[in-house]
Amino acid sequence: MTIKEQVLEVFKQTNEALNAGKVAEISGLDRKEVDKAMAELKKEGAIVSPKRCFWTAAK
Repeated sequence: MTIKEQVLEVFKQTNEALNAGKVAEISGLDRKEVDKAMAELKKEGAIVSPKRCFWTAAK
């Protein structure tokens, strides 16, 4: 499983808006890797932002 897939899985499992720090904490991944993965997921439209600096999986 890639880091990007792991990050997306965290969003799908939590059902709440998270920031990158919380995703890193939950997944155990490095914060910089989470930031990179989230940037790619944002471009793909896989995650959306319901409020500033917080993200959730797109429906």
